[in-house]
Amino acid sequence: MRSKKSSHPDAFPEQTSLPWHPPGLVAGVDEAGRGPLAGPVVAAAVILDDLRPIAGLADSKKLTAARREKLFDEIRAKALCCSIAQASVEEIDQLNILQATMLAMRRAVMGLRLKPVMVLVDGNRIPQLDIPAEAIVKGDALVQSISAASILAKVHRDRWCTEVHGQFPQYGFAGHKGYGTAVHMAALKEHGACVHHRRSFAPVAQVLAIAAGAPEKTIA
Repeated sequence: MRSKKSSHPDAFPEQTSLPWHPPGLVAGVDEAGRGPLAGPVVAAAVILDDLRPIAGLADSKKLTAARREKLFDEIRAKALCCSIAQASVEEIDQLNILQATMLAMRRAVMGLRLKPVMVLVDGNRIPQLDIPAEAIVKGDALVQSISAASILAKVHRDRWCTEVHGQFPQYGFAGHKGYGTAVHMAALKEHGACVHHRRSFAPVAQVLAIAAGAPEKTIA
């Protein structure tokens, strides 16, 4: 039932689809920050306590920022255990964003104080683990533990963006959270890339190429 390893850097373990779940602790896993042009990709793993239910868990993208903040504290207080991990900008540029996301997810699971018997991951890929795992498309809307993980990851990354905004206010990170909005694109063109930008992402690479004297191209 364990994930199969592959020596190919772009290969992923086969998904484990179980008609049953073994008795014991189940962890939900999700990520935040695959799409932005800057900052780490963040993953969280959560094992909920059935005796301490949390009302209102849902896909973090469907919740207001204020509601996410409130649930973040409640999840941290009521879950049996939880873990937040990340892969850095340098790791994203070295490995690619998909591999870095898998790395962050693996770190989140390995950081749990209690070891689950099953890991449920949002999406259609699973990281390399020594625990049976199942990928669930739209799991952040279907499985409470995955919803909880999505909230932890989203709030943690949004807080990172707010902190970085204080260091680099010219980019507007507090507003666009690193995504390639028109405001962010304009700031990149005017100020170039900062230390937190992902050099392997095309819009950032184009800005760096222009700064190095290459012919200007339109940044999509």
